[in-house]
Amino acid sequence: MKNKFKDFSRLLSSIREEASSVPTSILILTTLAAVSGSYVFGSAVGYSSPAQSGITDDLNLGVAEYSLFGSILTIGAMVGAIVSGSLADYAGRRAAMGFSELFCILGWLAIAVSKVAWWLYVGRLLLGCGMGILSYVVPIYIAEITPKDLRGGFTAVHQLMICFGVSLTYLIGAFLNWRLLAIIGTIPCLAQLLSLSFIPESPRWLAKVGRLERSESTLQHLRGKNVDISEEATEIREFTEASQQQTEANIFGLFQLQYLKSLTVGVGLIILQQFGGVNAIAFYASSIFVSAGFSRSIGTIAMVVVQIPMTALGVILMDKSGRRPLLLISASGTCLGCFLVSLSFYLQDLHKEFSPILALVGVLVLILSDYIASKLIPTKPNYKSRSAIFL
Repeated sequence: MKNKFKDFSRLLSSIREEASSVPTSILILTTLAAVSGSYVFGSAVGYSSPAQSGITDDLNLGVAEYSLFGSILTIGAMVGAIVSGSLADYAGRRAAMGFSELFCILGWLAIAVSKVAWWLYVGRLLLGCGMGILSYVVPIYIAEITPKDLRGGFTAVHQLMICFGVSLTYLIGAFLNWRLLAIIGTIPCLAQLLSLSFIPESPRWLAKVGRLERSESTLQHLRGKNVDISEEATEIREFTEASQQQTEANIFGLFQLQYLKSLTVGVGLIILQQFGGVNAIAFYASSIFVSAGFSRSIGTIAMVVVQIPMTALGVILMDKSGRRPLLLISASGTCLGCFLVSLSFYLQDLHKEFSPILALVGVLVLILSDYIASKLIPTKPNYKSRSAIFL
């Protein structure tokens, strides 16, 4: 009799776990609302490439002036990343996303109405600030609202939407004026601002600030009416209590001897990945194609066609092969892509007929190598220490 009761208890527990791992419609809609911010991130990154010829012609900008316009986005992103952890912890995940979208809307509008270079710089800087906040709060929010069995797949949507934002901006920008393209950039910002009024706050953040009843009711809403959330609610409560007993984490807490090797490897990989030049290629791809004698529109469309499938492939491969093989593939591809792009310009005076195709292949290899390894940063929420990674 006791054995039958134990078997029944195990069966009931298994059913409850499976039920909690089934995504509800509210969870899916909430995730879609959150990754609108990921799309904004991607559109900001992808804007400078298709807009370059229009902006430089209309505002009579030189190479140095437009280079500043492209690169100042990353400076704003650094500022946003610095404050993202504290802002998300103090005001909440939804408020942080809303705050970032205000920066992005102001940035897009400043670019759209620019008559001089300074307004372009201000707009791009504001976009970067919003982008830096979104880079932290969106994956954290998604990780906190999803069951642990679904967390990896749901957080992968963040990177896919960034890629989609870059690709669609490239595609639209090939046919539209740069001012209109900037105005279109405000649409996903407004969409997320409106959706924030309807989606729930993170149950983990609610528990962290002491609103336990609200945390449990929100968790129940996300998992479904008939799902037993007691085990997950207990886990959240215990995690919150344990984190509160620990010393307040900050960036300087990472710089200890015991963390030296891990910090050097982790941060070193991210820094070297950025020095590989993928952002420079993404920001100025159309200019590279034109300089190499290739069609701007065809090159841009080719990038659009391959980016999203390769990002999805990277997510699938990470689950099957792990991060280290992907990093090796990414590093090798980055080296090969840079070599092919540089070779295409070297051959312009020797074998001009090979230069355009080499430039296209090099850019595609470089971009795809980066996207394949784009899931390097883990999705498990680590709160404040994590915001340092996004610098």
